Amino acid sequence: MSLEEGDKVTTTNSQKIVCEGISKTFIQKGTQRVFALDTVDLSVDENEFVVILGPGQSGKSTLLRIIAGLETPSTGQVFLDGKPVTGPGPDRGLVFQRYTLFPWKTVMGNVEMGLKLCGAGKKERREIAQHYIDLVGLTGFENAFPHQLSGGMKQRVGIARAYANNPKVMLLDEPFGQLDAQTRYLMEKETVRIWETEKRTVIFVTNNIEEAVYLADRIVTLEGKLPGRKKSEYLVRLPRPREYIEPEFLQLRSRITDETELCL
Repeated sequence: MSLEEGDKVTTTNSQKIVCEGISKTFIQKGTQRVFALDTVDLSVDENEFVVILGPGQSGKSTLLRIIAGLETPSTGQVFLDGKPVTGPGPDRGLVFQRYTLFPWKTVMGNVEMGLKLCGAGKKERREIAQHYIDLVGLTGFENAFPHQLSGGMKQRVGIARAYANNPKVMLLDEPFGQLDAQTRYLMEKETVRIWETEKRTVIFVTNNIEEAVYLADRIVTLEGKLPGRKKSEYLVRLPRPREYIEPEFLQLRSRITDETELCL
């Protein structure tokens, strides 16, 4: 439901991520300024699944990169567990839209890479990596290389690799945007299953309204032009598992469509 007066998200002591007054300006070609974000406030609770929904060029990926510590805000601050975010860290796992796998490494080698860089021993990292390979449904593909995998399987490897580092927050930047419709739906189902199994705080970026309604506890929409500004919030009280054809699902999808500049 859209958050109306008297229907606000309750502020709790369990806030995991807090963004205060986030703005971002990029300098291009020496002097040209591009205003990507304008004074965005956002809070995300422990284990909450929040979807940031907006069309292309609305600043949503920039906001996610700022939360990840890959970009520095021009104004404002991001806090994780009350501490300022000053750069990337293992407490945030990031999954990109593009398949960012090492092509010369196997599934196992890709998943255990972060653990290896953190100094984990071979036995420990192999056990942890195997757990998440099993969790994402890739048992039996441990020795496969990325070129032998489908698009959906590659993203499963990326998700397993991010989880294997034991982050406090998972950040997913349109991870299924390159997949065909059927594979995308299967990956959405898998994302919910994994989240319910390994409860974590999740911030998921998408431009797809149906995907947002299917996944989210709460949807935050951005305006459909730069600079990105927060437009609306919707609490999604639909029980899981959700179906695209349920009347309540269709009603919420229709409402968000009517209130945004997005097109299905």
